[in-house]
Amino acid sequence: MGHEPVSGGGKVVVGILTGILLAWAMTALSGCSGMGVQPWERDILARPGMQVDPDPVVTALDEHIYFSKEGSTGGLGTAGGGCGCN
Repeated sequence: MGHEPVSGGGKVVVGILTGILLAWAMTALSGCSGMGVQPWERDILARPGMQVDPDPVVTALDEHIYFSKEGSTGGLGTAGGGCGCN
């Protein structure tokens, strides 16, 4: 009378979920396999315009002028006031 519980039904669900998780992990990890710089791309990335700070001397001078005029250091790591004398 009534329905008998099927033994092993939970194992099937766990197996399906494990397979889905494994397939998802393999897809996600294979997406990162092609990342990297190829040898023929290195010359483009090494150009001065591609650098974070293409001209450090000009940037240092601009920052010096800015914090001298501003009258505060602005977290640049140097001490000084608005007079420009450090």
